[in-house]
Amino acid sequence: MSAQRPEGRSANPELAASVTQLNPCAPCRHLTLAEAEANAAYDWSKATDCRVLLKRHRATGECSAPEPE
Repeated sequence: MSAQRPEGRSANPELAASVTQLNPCAPCRHLTLAEAEANAAYDWSKATDCRVLLKRHRATGECSAPEPE
């Protein structure tokens, strides 16, 4: 039996909150897309690298996107 959840809600809200941004900057979009592609290709090392680079980018003053909630 599958769990019912409201429309648009993620099965893992902690993960969704850390990834979702309203207006990501270009480097954020690029790294998020690269992570998704790596996950789709089962390249866990590359996906981890993308997450690390995204976190480093957001920690710098270069990121123009709002902080994730």
